[in-house]
Parts: sequence; C-alpha cells; structure tokens
Amino acid sequence: MKKYGLKLWSTNTNYLKEAVRLYKEQEFDYIELFSVSDSFDEYSHYWQGLEIPFVIHAPHFRSGVNLAKKENRLRNIKLVGEAQKYADFLKADEIIIHPGIAGEINETVRQINEINDKRLLVENKPYYALDDNLICIGASPDEIKYIIDNCQVGFCLDIGHSLCAARGLEKDPATMLNEFMSFNPVIFHITDGDMNSVYDNHWHIGWGNYDFIKILNILPADARLTVETDKDSRENLKDYEQDVNRLKKYEKH
Repeated sequence: MKKYGLKLWSTNTNYLKEAVRLYKEQEFDYIELFSVSDSFDEYSHYWQGLEIPFVIHAPHFRSGVNLAKKENRLRNIKLVGEAQKYADFLKADEIIIHPGIAGEINETVRQINEINDKRLLVENKPYYALDDNLICIGASPDEIKYIIDNCQVGFCLDIGHSLCAARGLEKDPATMLNEFMSFNPVIFHITDGDMNSVYDNHWHIGWGNYDFIKILNILPADARLTVETDKDSRENLKDYEQDVNRLKKYEKH
C-alpha cells in the first residue's frame, strides 16, 4: 500500500493542528518538512513530540543554496547543516537535496561529498529553472546517475520534474521516467502539471493532464509519495485531503 506525505515548511506552524488531525485520520503517513533558511532556533520545537515520522528537505536555490557553485560553498554548508539539525532533532532518516543550478556538476559532487551524510537523497530537476531559464543540474538520468555513483547517495524522484525535463531535453517522457525508476528511488514527489510545458507546476491533482493511472502503476506498491501541490488556505488542508483522495482513486485502476 502506498504511503502519502504531507509537504510543509518548517515555518508552517499555522498547519500544526490540521496536520495532527489528518495524521490521526490516516490521511497521510509522514511529513516532509522543508528546512526554511535560518529557522531552526525559532521553529524546530513546534515539530517535536508530534509522534509523526519526518523526512527533511534541505533549502534549495531560491533559499540561498546552490551546490553547483563554488562561491556558495560556505552558505551551502551552513544551510544544509541546518537541515541536518532538523533531521537529528526529528529523527528523520532522509534529507532531500537539489543538485544546483547554472553551475558545474563536479562541484555538486565535491560539496555533497564534503557534507558526507548517508541520509542524503538527491532529487532530479527540470531542465529549465523558473528563474531566468537557468539550466538545472540533475535534469537527465545520466547526471543523476553520475551524482549517485560518485557520492553514494540515495535518490528522490520528482515525477513532475522528470516530465518537464523530458520536454526541455526533447526526450520521450515515459522512457525518461523509466530510466529514473531504475535508480531505485527512496521517495517520490508528485503534483499535477502540463505535459507540454518545460516549467514545473504544483497544480492540484486533476487540474493538469498528467496520466496518473500510468504513473501510479509503475511505482512500487509501497512507494512513499510526497504530495507537493499548492496550499490554497492558510487555515486548513482540505485541498491536500482532496488531492490524496484523488490519487487513491487513481490507484484502484
């Protein structure tokens, strides 16, 4: 049976009560917590003691981390280090990282090896970033394999990123997704989106044109799926409930 994850930011204390309620109602199985830069001292205690499993997502390009740039090294180490503190504090076994943007893949490898944490999972990226059409590291299966092989890290497969990257690289989407699947992903990210777009969307399930029956059928029966759709309300998580229920209906086909 597939397990579903609720994606929250470490500063999203507004969703705490809703998260506890939904977990008790078995609407999700874990929280994937995005480590907002410089938030640990103020916010970490809110998440302790919930008796909910956690996966941690380290900050990425828009939060000041770019592992592909040598000049970003000190800030990268600091902010990924903060994500490691969240993982220690919340007893999380996985920390998801992005490989970087508009830089060098060998620098990404060097910095990941310097961080040297067996909990790290590298996430595949779209080919084009949302910021100024910059090119992402880790958009292709070859680049992700290079990082995995040279850093001995695990893999987080973002399905929407793979579909966007296939469009940007002019590759067959199904073939690319199957190549990524061969790397034995530990965790999956899922949203809806536009198959004809090179840009990543976080639309609600059913808003786009992704073929979720086909997608879900290629995933392991016990796959962990973090639902990364947008949140429409600051007060409740009803849209998340609806997205998970839609995915569960697709699972039955």
